[in-house]
Amino acid sequence: MNRIFFRFFMLVMLSITAATFVIYFAMSRLFGDPLEDIARRQASAQIFLIEQYVDAAPADEWLARLNRVREVSGTRFDLIPLPRARSFLPAASLGALDRGEVVLDVEGKSFYRRVDLKGERYIGSEEDVIHVQDLPIDVSLALQMEAVRYVIVALALLVPIALWSRSHWQGLQSLSRVADEFGAGKLSARARMQPSASIYPLAERIDHMADRIEELLTAQKTLLHSVSHELRTPIARLEFALELLEAKALDPSLKKRIAAMEGDVLELNSLVNELLGMARLDSGQPLQKETLEVAALLRTAEAALPPGEPVLELVCAPDAGTIEGDARLLGRALSNLLRNAQKYALARIRLTARRESGRLLVTVEDDGPGIPHEERERVFEPFYRLDRSRDRATGGFGLGLSIARKAVLAHGGTLRVEASELGGARFVVVL
Repeated sequence: MNRIFFRFFMLVMLSITAATFVIYFAMSRLFGDPLEDIARRQASAQIFLIEQYVDAAPADEWLARLNRVREVSGTRFDLIPLPRARSFLPAASLGALDRGEVVLDVEGKSFYRRVDLKGERYIGSEEDVIHVQDLPIDVSLALQMEAVRYVIVALALLVPIALWSRSHWQGLQSLSRVADEFGAGKLSARARMQPSASIYPLAERIDHMADRIEELLTAQKTLLHSVSHELRTPIARLEFALELLEAKALDPSLKKRIAAMEGDVLELNSLVNELLGMARLDSGQPLQKETLEVAALLRTAEAALPPGEPVLELVCAPDAGTIEGDARLLGRALSNLLRNAQKYALARIRLTARRESGRLLVTVEDDGPGIPHEERERVFEPFYRLDRSRDRATGGFGLGLSIARKAVLAHGGTLRVEASELGGARFVVVL
C-alpha cells in the first residue's frame, strides 16, 4: 500500500519538475530568456550611457566622450576588433551583433556592441566592438526568487494532494486489514466506513460481499453439520438391524451379503465422522494448546496406524524437542498422512521430524507411485481423488488430506507435497 502512494508522490514531483522546465523553455521561446531580461535591466545604466550619451556625441568627439565615461565609471569600456568579439560569442548571438544590437554575456557580466555599421565614428569604426565588462549583473537573487516561486506553486499543489491522498491511504489500509482478517477466517470482519469517507462506495460493496460470503459459508457449515448429525441415527439403526439379521441368518450366501452391507454401513459411518471433523475445523473453535513432546506425538501417530505392510521407519532428531499445539488435531493430521502413505506405499514409509531455522519439519514419505506435479495442490481439496484411487479399496473419501492441511493451518503452519527420494510422495509439515 505504501508503495502505491510513494509512486504517486514521485509521479507528482516529476510532473511538477517537468512542468517547471516546460514553462521556462516556453517563456524563453515566446518572450526571450527571463534571466537575460533581468541582466539587461541590471546593465541598463551602462547601456544608456553608450546609446544616449556616447553615441549622441558628434563624430569627432565620440572617442573623447567614451574616454570620459571610462574615467568616471567603475565599469571597463574597451574597444576590440570585430573578429575577436565574434570569437567570444555563441553562434546564436552573431546575427544580433552584426545588426548593431547590444549582445549580453550574462555569465561574463559583460556586453558587446559594434561601434557603428558604416565607419562614421572614426576611421575603421565599423570593424570595432565596444566590450563593456564588470557589469553589476547578479542573477542569483533572481534565480532564488524563481525557485521560491516554483516551490510555493509545488506546495500549493502538494498540500491538497497530500490531504486527499491521506484519506485514501487510510481507507485502503482499513480495507487491506479487513481483507487480511477475512482471509484468515474471521468472517465477521467489516470495514464499516463513514459515508463521508473517500472510498465509502468501495468499502460498502466489499462489506456487502463479505456479508453474502459469510451467509453462504455459515449456511454450508450448518447444513454439513446438521446432515452429518442426522445421518448418525439411521446408521446406528442399520448397524443394529444388521446385527440382528446376521444372528438369525442361516444361509451362507445371505451371511456374505449381510457382511457386505455391514461394510457399506461402516464406510458410511466413517464418512460421517470425516464430515463432522471437517465441520469442527471450519467452525473456528479455539485450539486446546499444550506443550507436546514431538517424539511422543510421532509415536502416538505410529501406534494409531493399522498393522501390516508396509513397514514404518520412524526417525526423530534429538533436537525436535517440544511444540505448543492441540494434541488431538496434530495427531489427527499425522495419522491421516500416515494412512494415506500406507495406502500407496509398496514397501517403505518413513516418518521424520527435525528442526530447521527454528521451525519444526515433520515429513511423511513413501515409495509408492507418487503424485503428479499438476495434482499436488488439488489433492488437498475435499472429496478430490486421483484417477487411480477411485476404487473403494484405496480411494477413501478424499477428505483425509484436506483435514490434515486444515489442522496444520489452524496451528499457523503449512503442509505441502513434493517428490520423495524413496520414489513416491513426500508430505512436509512445517510448524
